[in-house]
Amino acid sequence: MFDGLSDKLQATLAELRSHGTLTEDDIDRAMREIRLALLEADVNFKVVKAFTTTVKERCLGADVVGGLNPGQQVVKIVDEELAALMGGTAAGVAFAPRPPTVILLAGLQGSGKTTAAAKLALHLREEHGSSVALAACDVHRPAAVEQLVTMGERAGAEVYRREGETDAVAIATWALEETRRQGKDVLIVDTAGRLHVDADLMDELVRIRKATRPTQVLLVVDAMTGQDAVNVAQEFAAAVQFDGVVMTKLDGDARGGAALSVKAVTGKPILFASTGEKIDQFERFHPDRMAQRILGMGDVLSLIEKTQKEFDEDEARVLERRMRKGEFTLEDFLSQLKQMRRMGPLTSLLGMIPGFSGQQLRNLKVDERELDRVEAIILAMTPEERRRPELIKGSRRLRIARGSGTSVQQVNRLVKQFDEMRKVMKRIAGGKMPDMAALLRQGR
Repeated sequence: MFDGLSDKLQATLAELRSHGTLTEDDIDRAMREIRLALLEADVNFKVVKAFTTTVKERCLGADVVGGLNPGQQVVKIVDEELAALMGGTAAGVAFAPRPPTVILLAGLQGSGKTTAAAKLALHLREEHGSSVALAACDVHRPAAVEQLVTMGERAGAEVYRREGETDAVAIATWALEETRRQGKDVLIVDTAGRLHVDADLMDELVRIRKATRPTQVLLVVDAMTGQDAVNVAQEFAAAVQFDGVVMTKLDGDARGGAALSVKAVTGKPILFASTGEKIDQFERFHPDRMAQRILGMGDVLSLIEKTQKEFDEDEARVLERRMRKGEFTLEDFLSQLKQMRRMGPLTSLLGMIPGFSGQQLRNLKVDERELDRVEAIILAMTPEERRRPELIKGSRRLRIARGSGTSVQQVNRLVKQFDEMRKVMKRIAGGKMPDMAALLRQGR
């Protein structure tokens, strides 16, 4: 995400870091490059102007000119101001003092509101242990209710719907009563959208808000629409007050205009971001971490959190003992591969490691389909073959290739690579670092 902006900002700041000292002219040139990069990223013009003015004033007032490590100081200032631009610190759901907490979702048609409702339900259930219900109040879009029911089941949330009812306010009122009766912690109200902001949309939202008295109103916007998303947010802010933003399709946003503009323009923070198509690819938005990722500093905290969420500590300890004893099998490898893939696409994970630029990640050309092939090959093996890959010869390799839809050569390559990996693990477990040069020669 934000690849173009990230590459240009990193290049500009790298140029500053190459200077032993900085002059005011150096700062001016850098600000022009940053201004151009932000405008090309579809960031609001007024936001860009205010941002570069603030950064320049801070640079000139912090003894950057002629000071020690001036490039590092400028990077620090840009990092802090980018984070401040997007809201400063992470925020989340404001729970009601007494349940149920009611969250009203608003937004235009096509913004991903229904999917966001289910993703938010799963997030609250997993992160806070909340029992969540969803109110199907989009009575205008065909199949909207069915979509919410399907997504709600996957999120483990009950969906309140009323067959044949066309009054969204009546459905919302009834759903709130059901939420209280069943003792649910949270009710998320999925409302209808329109192709554009109009009087009917706003009137319905106002009436649903009056009927449910929500704890929070969240606006769902599509990050890929750039400045259009910011304009929509402004119109909603003028007509129906909302408390925060849910940014959808952030993983597909190569520019970043919406994420970098919406807080400054509306005064409302981004609370959550949808980072993929899967229902669990949804997380709290951390402005400071996003700023660091844009500047190529990585996002180690988010990577640690994802790892802790997906990897079981007891299982990890058992696996460590097996590796030390040289008992690591293809079954263990498959288990680790599946856990890693649950954390998200490899390019996304690599982007959280400091030092990886957007260009470097694009050059890696990580093919997720190769991982699919690896899984298919291992799954085509018998349990005994996974435990003892040395058995895989001749007819067994042909059978596995046919069963996995791959070639014998691909099966051979996986078995060989796994054998080399086990040898490396055994050497490390024995306190001997492997001879990497020899290892590379063997892998050719």
